Amino acid sequence: MTFKEQVLKLLNDGLTDKPEVFLIDLSISDTYKIIVTLDGDNGVNLQDCIDVSRVIENNLDREEHDFSLEVASVGVGSPLKLIRQYKKNVGRTLIVKTANETIEAELVDANDERIVLSWTAREPKKIGKGKETVQKTQEIPYSEIKEAVVTVNFN
Repeated sequence: MTFKEQVLKLLNDGLTDKPEVFLIDLSISDTYKIIVTLDGDNGVNLQDCIDVSRVIENNLDREEHDFSLEVASVGVGSPLKLIRQYKKNVGRTLIVKTANETIEAELVDANDERIVLSWTAREPKKIGKGKETVQKTQEIPYSEIKEAVVTVNFN
């Protein structure tokens, strides 16, 4: 079993007790620096990171590999990577980039194939001069999303 396989097995063991917490990213450098990034359906707290860290650290042999370990929650402004992250952020505002456009809108629905965004826009009136506010909705398949980030609102 390779070092990465060993770490991944320990990580999965550590997450079995916490079904609401899930792995976003695992990277291991050539110098055995392990970086684990977690997210959760209800967020990730410090204790979640400590518990996962302990499971990995207490079951690896430092005599075999001198490693460093960092376990953290996904940061604010980090791009969404998993369908599970889209589903947990329904009701929040996202900035979604596709090949053709960038849309800032409310995520109103997310399923296993696509997301649905909703926003208001000012468009020219169909008849007469001036603009009118219209409600727009757009479905975007995950395959078309280049990047999606939850916006931070301090209101």
